Amino acid sequence: MAKKESYAVIGIGQFGASICEALVQAGQEVLAIDSSEEVVNEFAGSVMRAVIADAQDEDALRDLDIGSFDHVYISIGKNVEASIMATLIAKELGAPDVICRAENVNHARVLERIGADMVVRPEHDLAKRLIFQQLNPSVVDYVTLSKKITLAEVNINNPKFFNKTLDELDFRNRYNVNVIIIVSKDDEVNQMPQANDVIQPHDKITVVGQLKDIRKLNDIVS
Repeated sequence: MAKKESYAVIGIGQFGASICEALVQAGQEVLAIDSSEEVVNEFAGSVMRAVIADAQDEDALRDLDIGSFDHVYISIGKNVEASIMATLIAKELGAPDVICRAENVNHARVLERIGADMVVRPEHDLAKRLIFQQLNPSVVDYVTLSKKITLAEVNINNPKFFNKTLDELDFRNRYNVNVIIIVSKDDEVNQMPQANDVIQPHDKITVVGQLKDIRKLNDIVS
């Protein structure tokens, strides 16, 4: 189970509600904040605490001790001004990790410039993810860890890779990725693969590297 940390979610629309639900299912403590009494009442029984507050009210967020939370999600929808103000206030109050939803590229740029630690554009990101997986069919799933680093699970379907050791395949030097997990077709997981571990037909490997290098690897292992 993941280590328990504290989470505040400001703005409980569809996106914010999904975040709350996922965090609660993962056993995390969540403070849900919204300006709508109806929304707060709906969530009162499913999160640690749900409160009515104006995201642009610095005193209200200070009273809620927003700066003490490990992670703060600003998931406000179309009210761009409220999103920006809530982000500014959360950072000024000392929140170490502020993740924001942006409506468009200009909104995202502003959020990044005022200190947001991560900015997501759900519809845009989903579209990119869908197209990437359609164009790279050997990539089962991937997670962007930073602007430069991606973690991806890749199917090994090229017979040239079968029955060879990681040392022989030399992923790091040939493909600029590191193999951190091997999963067999029987779902046996090797979480710390060694140089002498052998890639079997149709294994899945989890790799870390730049997205451009993972794309190149996909073309080779397909």
